[in-house]
Amino acid sequence: MTDAELVAKIKKGDMTAFDKLVAEYDKKVVNIAYSLLSDREDALDAAQEVFIKVYKNIGTFRGESSVSTWIYRITKNVCTDILRKRKATVISLDDSDDDEGAKIEIADESSSPEQLAVQNEKINAVRAAIAALDENQRVLVTLYDINGLSYEEIAGVLKCPLGTVKSRLYRARESLRKILSENKELFL
Repeated sequence: MTDAELVAKIKKGDMTAFDKLVAEYDKKVVNIAYSLLSDREDALDAAQEVFIKVYKNIGTFRGESSVSTWIYRITKNVCTDILRKRKATVISLDDSDDDEGAKIEIADESSSPEQLAVQNEKINAVRAAIAALDENQRVLVTLYDINGLSYEEIAGVLKCPLGTVKSRLYRARESLRKILSENKELFL
């Protein structure tokens, strides 16, 4: 079933169609939100808010862009709102009881512990570099390089010309390259 068919059914009140739409986009929305927010709980909360907005506003979806572009635009806007709220609140340095370090990873048995350590160090360096980008650059890198959206889809999400997307993505990658060059011994 195509996205357009799902939307038509959702507009008629078919909750099964809405469940299918959520199942199709849930992981992508969470990944984008996590990339923008750098916090797993916030990303999950953002995804919930995104799908609530999708459900409430499905009647206003006119099909001028693809469903995925519309959902990613909502995701970006929700994350931007969360980041704005974060800046407005005071963060206590005493809150050290988060579970961010409690991730379960299954090791590739063909890799040695040294190789895994280097690989994890590279992943962490890239994540930190992406997090160090300004919000607009982080959005572009996340949408294009991590989530695989096309230039056209990104232009639709950000509501800007295609050429602007290309030039901003170029500058974002240059910024990322500059940040990563500080750890160039990892990437030799």
